[in-house]
Amino acid sequence: MNHKVSKKLGAALLAGLMLVSAGCSNSGNNAADSTNGNSGNDTEPVTFTFFGADASPNWNNMQDDVGKEITAKTGVTLQAEFDVGGGGGQDRIAMMAASGEYPDIIFAKGEIGKLVDAEALIDLTDLIDKHAPNIKKVMEGNMNRMKYSKDNEAIYSIPTNVGVGEQKFDATNGFQIQHRVLKELGYPEVRTVKDFENVLKEYYAKHPTTDGQPTIPMTLNADGWKIMITVTNQGDITTGGANDGEYYVNPETYETMLHYKKPEEKEYFRWLNHMYNEGLLDKDSFVQKDDQYKAKISSGRVLGLSSVEWEYQDAENALKSAGKDEYTYAHFPVTLSEEYKDHAMQAVGVDGYGISITTSCEDPVRAIKFIDWLSSEEGQVLRNWGIEGKTYNIENGKRVMPADILDQKVNDAGNFAKNTGVGLYSIFGVRYGDGVKDSTDNYYTTNFPEQILAEYSDAEKESLAAYKATTWKDLFPTEDEFPVKEWGALYNMPVPTDGDYQVIYQKTQDIVHKRIPEAILSSSAEFDKIYDDFIAELNKAGAEKMEKEYTELVKARVSLFTGKDIK
Repeated sequence: MNHKVSKKLGAALLAGLMLVSAGCSNSGNNAADSTNGNSGNDTEPVTFTFFGADASPNWNNMQDDVGKEITAKTGVTLQAEFDVGGGGGQDRIAMMAASGEYPDIIFAKGEIGKLVDAEALIDLTDLIDKHAPNIKKVMEGNMNRMKYSKDNEAIYSIPTNVGVGEQKFDATNGFQIQHRVLKELGYPEVRTVKDFENVLKEYYAKHPTTDGQPTIPMTLNADGWKIMITVTNQGDITTGGANDGEYYVNPETYETMLHYKKPEEKEYFRWLNHMYNEGLLDKDSFVQKDDQYKAKISSGRVLGLSSVEWEYQDAENALKSAGKDEYTYAHFPVTLSEEYKDHAMQAVGVDGYGISITTSCEDPVRAIKFIDWLSSEEGQVLRNWGIEGKTYNIENGKRVMPADILDQKVNDAGNFAKNTGVGLYSIFGVRYGDGVKDSTDNYYTTNFPEQILAEYSDAEKESLAAYKATTWKDLFPTEDEFPVKEWGALYNMPVPTDGDYQVIYQKTQDIVHKRIPEAILSSSAEFDKIYDDFIAELNKAGAEKMEKEYTELVKARVSLFTGKDIK
């Protein structure tokens, strides 16, 4: 009995214990030949089931303006479900792979390897070649970057969470400080962790409470995978790393190691330990849940963060909706000391999570044509700007968002997305990035200098002016100070889904999630021993073997992307 058949029989025995609701239009494998499919009239009504590994709290079942227009143009309606647990679809996709039942279309993020191993995804190479001229146009020159790996050059997903030709006009990461804090202290220089600490310490001493509640100088979000965003990744970023997930990659040799092993990184975590012992770091940082963390931020009493805007956006949107712009945040390229540079502006090239068509889809041709239409100029403008006359007008040949619409977009972001659909469909097709213009000499996206400035609050403009900056990007090292990453976005690189790699990786993750908080929350006298034991524990769990395997994967990826012969 082959592995796939035995796997499905095993899944059948578990069926009574599992509730798998992938909502597939067909759970069979009728699309083994990916170029088959009765596509019929390309606007004839059809429903595709879909699962997205990211949450989409404003999804309105395509009853928003953009969704209705997509259906009118393509005939497609999506019966969509999204991850709700914040786990990147991990549990749900594991259940799909075990049961053999899949939605027609899926945005699997980092779980794609499970679906490839389960033979759940169609190789899209021929479909793209025969039926997707818009995808080919957007991805021209980057087709190799869609291939799964050097050993398996099938295209299982089309990268849709990154923009081709992306220019960065603003910075949304670094370390954050409230505008009211900066204003009262005369807009001090914020370049190192010590500068950041001094600002929070001085303001906190003057204002121990905020609106009747205890002021919190700094808080962290360590709920699940969010610990990477606000805690552990910052250890790498503040010490000159390129933010390649759990690893540091030597740009000369492509040798990799868990970034925690960089000697200088220990000093970043020592600083967090110092912040805790000084009473400047929220004592609940490692026990609070995501919603508690966001509630603190939206109350306005958190002075500083070490995050990225999308991670705390909901809380900041609540502050904007309440008219508390001075409680929102400025961004600074904070590092351990001035010898290091924040790599936020470093380009990774065209590489990222993407959309896939599964073997359960009865009409993959129609599905790829749907994705292709969304990848057209018309489809991209619709997804980014909405409907002409509703969310934008044409004035002197230029797309312009009216002031009242812009106000909704900035200050009532949730309802704006839910009603208009603007921004809700970005993952359903390839797209050009910020700064790229279409055939009418208009920007594809709404993120361009004039629009960004129009969306800044008065508090932001005041802070920027004080730092002699136009956007937050002006405070950060520029893109041309770094080479384009030859290995792309490593969060998107396939890794073995079975064998020693996954076992060791999980062991090291468990150690990181236990020992980093322990080190930060220890006494200063205990810190060195805890951190040194932490590194020894990683190695004992097999980290060095895992690092060697990861190094070979990185080298193969550089070879695939660049054509270099890497030894």
